[in-house]
Amino acid sequence: MHDKKKYTNKTPYSIQGLRPVSKALPRGLKTILKKGGHNYSSIINNWSSLVGKKIAGVCYPKSIKTGKELKDGILFLNVTHGDQLLVEYSKKDIIDKINVFFGYQFIKEIRLILVRERVEIKKKHDLDKNQILKYHKKIENIQNSQLKKKLEDLIGVFGKKRI
Repeated sequence: MHDKKKYTNKTPYSIQGLRPVSKALPRGLKTILKKGGHNYSSIINNWSSLVGKKIAGVCYPKSIKTGKELKDGILFLNVTHGDQLLVEYSKKDIIDKINVFFGYQFIKEIRLILVRERVEIKKKHDLDKNQILKYHKKIENIQNSQLKKKLEDLIGVFGKKRI
C-alpha cells in the first residue's frame, strides 16, 4: 500500500519567509484572545457610554464567561447594595446595548453580584489656564526641540482627555 506522509506545521529547523500569525503570538496572549479578553476590555473602556451614567454609577463589569465561539456569554456585574433593583430592571437594555455595540449576540445573560462598599471613581483633573502657562514656561527652558514638541503634545492630549 501507500505510505501516508504526515504533514506537520512544526519543523525541527527554522523556516524563512512567511509564518502563520499564531506562531508569532506569545502563549498568554493567545489564550486571552481565544477567551475574548479584547471584548471584555472594550466593554470596560466604553462602560459609561454603553449603559449610561446612572447605571454606570451603581454597577461595573466584573467578568465575562463565553464559549469558544464568543457567543451567548454571561456578564457578571458588581452592583452596590441597594441599587440592585435598578440594574435588575434594566438588564434587557444592557444586553441589547452591548450586543448592538459588538454587532452580534455576545451577551445572553447578566448575573448580579452584590458589593457592600462603593468603588471610588477617579475625579476629573482639569488644567487651569495658570497651570498650562506655568507648564509652557518650564517647557520653553528646555534645550532639546524634540522633547519640547513631545511635552507640548502631551499637554494638548491631556487637556483633551480630561482624566
